[in-house]
Amino acid sequence: MIDPNHPFYDAPWRRGLIVAVCFAWVGVELYFGNLTWAAILACIGLFAGYKLFFDRGNTPR
Repeated sequence: MIDPNHPFYDAPWRRGLIVAVCFAWVGVELYFGNLTWAAILACIGLFAGYKLFFDRGNTPR
């Protein structure tokens, strides 16, 4: 899934951008009336936000 300790995710702007893009896409799906896809993308965004901001450093390599 997401390895929050990978060096790619060291930059905070990169982690924030990943989560922001997920939630921006939720807005697109809601605009077009696709509630199922909006819910799926919201779950992905929440998962990514948790892994990249809260679970960082707690996962063994």
